[in-house]
Amino acid sequence: MRGQQRRRGRVSRRTRLLATVVVLTTSATASAVVAADVSPGGAAGAAPPLVRWDSHRLTPAPSTTTAGAPVQVVEFVDFECSRCRAAQPFTDQLRTDYAGRVDFVVRHFPLPGHANSTHAAIAAEAAARQGAFAEMAEVLWATHGHWGRSSEPQPSLFRSFAAELGLDMAAYDAAVSDPATEARVRQDFEDGVALGVSGTPTHFLDGVLVRPTDEAGFRRLLDTALAS
Repeated sequence: MRGQQRRRGRVSRRTRLLATVVVLTTSATASAVVAADVSPGGAAGAAPPLVRWDSHRLTPAPSTTTAGAPVQVVEFVDFECSRCRAAQPFTDQLRTDYAGRVDFVVRHFPLPGHANSTHAAIAAEAAARQGAFAEMAEVLWATHGHWGRSSEPQPSLFRSFAAELGLDMAAYDAAVSDPATEARVRQDFEDGVALGVSGTPTHFLDGVLVRPTDEAGFRRLLDTALAS
C-alpha cells in the first residue's frame, strides 16, 4: 500500500539529555564530535532546522494534545552505507515499539565517494513525490546487497524498483531529472554538515546528537526522554 504523504513537521522542544560518548553505528569515515547538553550547531551562528517542512516521517507524528511535545528521533542516513543497512532492523523495531509516542524522521546524508548514495536518495525523493518514500526506502534497504558495493551508478536499477512499486513512471522520470530533486537531497546533506553530522547513521534525540553504547542504551535514552 502506498504510504506516506509529505507533511509539515515541527521540531519538538529540545530536551536536555546526556549523550553517551560511545558510537553505536557510524561510518568508517566519521569523526563527529559528540554533543551533550548543547543545541545543534553549537555557538557558531544559527543552526539550520533539524526538521524541515518536507522532511520524511516513517511513522505518523505522535499526538501533541497530551502534556508536552512529542519525543523526536531524527536519523541522517546514506542508503549505500552498510552500517545504515545493518541498523535498519533495530530502527524498524523501535518504530514499532514506540509507535504513537516517538516521532521518527529520516533525512539524507549521501557520503562523498559512494557511487550510488545520491542516486538512491534521488530515487527515494522521486518516489516521495508520489507518496511512496517509505516504500522505496524499504526496497533500497532490502536490495542493498545487490547494489550497495557497486562502483558503477545504478539509476536504471532504482528505476526498476519504482516500476515494481507501481509508480507512474513518467512522473518518476520527470522527478529524477528535475534539478529540484537533487537540490532537495543536497539541502539535507548541507543541513547535516551544519548540524555536526559527519558519518552515518547519525541520530538526534529531541535536538541533541546522541551516541548510545548499544541498542539497550538507545532504548534507555528514549525512555528517559519520554519520562521527562
